[in-house]
Amino acid sequence: MKIEVPYIDQSKKYPTGCESVTAVMLLHYLGYEISVDEFIRKYLEKKDFEIRDGIMYGPDPWKYFAGSPYDPDSFGCYAPVICRALEQIVGDRYEVVDETGKNLDELAETYLKQGMPVILWNSINMREPVIGPEWKLLDTGETFTWISNEHCMLLVGEDREHYIFNDPYENRGVIACPKEIIRDRYEAYHRQAVGLKKRFRYME
Repeated sequence: MKIEVPYIDQSKKYPTGCESVTAVMLLHYLGYEISVDEFIRKYLEKKDFEIRDGIMYGPDPWKYFAGSPYDPDSFGCYAPVICRALEQIVGDRYEVVDETGKNLDELAETYLKQGMPVILWNSINMREPVIGPEWKLLDTGETFTWISNEHCMLLVGEDREHYIFNDPYENRGVIACPKEIIRDRYEAYHRQAVGLKKRFRYME
């Protein structure tokens, strides 16, 4: 089972923009005419880092994109940030659902089998997660620890042994990854996923 979704490569312009590129691939599949640049400029909530008394302060990735998707030294964001961006774009046509915590079988049943791709957090090239770096949060001063090699892809299908993704990293295109590895990486990055459900009054 595989859903055909228009592909976008992040490597030329959006080195840390995997979340935005993945979201726009989903939007294009649903017929929305929006560029990645417009998504980032108008809808993605972003905050930069600051040095205070020699200490690095930065945003909470659960609330903001940490840095800029155009900057190779920036980080990324987590599911609620992408949910808020998508909600502004899809309006009442779709319900945007933060599916963080759901297992992958549930996501496949709820979305893939209904012809709907899923935004999924995983790791770059299936690399091992690496703990760090750390920074102080701008709003609370608490220490936040980033898990490096974080990546976002669009789940578009599965077979018995693999999950299938549109992977925006380095123009990799459509890839198949062993389910066991995907499950492990999905766990490491807080089991984050975002799905869209068509609202009843818009159903044909």
